[in-house]
Amino acid sequence: MGARNSIVLFFFMLFALSSASPKHKNKYKPCKHLVLYFHETVYNGTNAADATSAIVAAPQGANLTILAPQNYFGNIVIFNDPITLDNNIHSKPVGRAQGFYLYDTKDTISAWFGFSFILNSTDYQGSINFIGPNPVFEKTWDISVVGGSGDFFMHRGVATLRTDAFEGKYFFRLHVDIKFY
Repeated sequence: MGARNSIVLFFFMLFALSSASPKHKNKYKPCKHLVLYFHETVYNGTNAADATSAIVAAPQGANLTILAPQNYFGNIVIFNDPITLDNNIHSKPVGRAQGFYLYDTKDTISAWFGFSFILNSTDYQGSINFIGPNPVFEKTWDISVVGGSGDFFMHRGVATLRTDAFEGKYFFRLHVDIKFY
């Protein structure tokens, strides 16, 4: 019986080892994918009715309607922007992008974002939370999806952003390609 038990144990271990290391590794595939746009109009001192964001902190001596010199370093901007399914600012909003960004580098224009998409459409209810840097001169950049609520409870993933349009310092639109894993 000793030899028989050894053979069974040998085949059991061989089977366990062969199934533990798959021959073909699968690449991660998103379990859910969304593409949304958010439209931002920065308050400039004359557009209070249309503004969806405002500078709330600035370096000493700077004012809150003009971005600071030296790559906007030290400015903090809060926003409450409409989110749409397409790039038309007049489309029906499906939610709001709410959060802040701060300009964090003196040598170039760079911002750091922390925000949520609050969705309240018939398709989706809940929030998606994002955090990460925005290297302004990059064509696209990735930020982390760090959680959510409602239909997006405990979601994780990555959002690839790109500037879809901008007009001077006071309006821009971001294309946000979200992949949940």
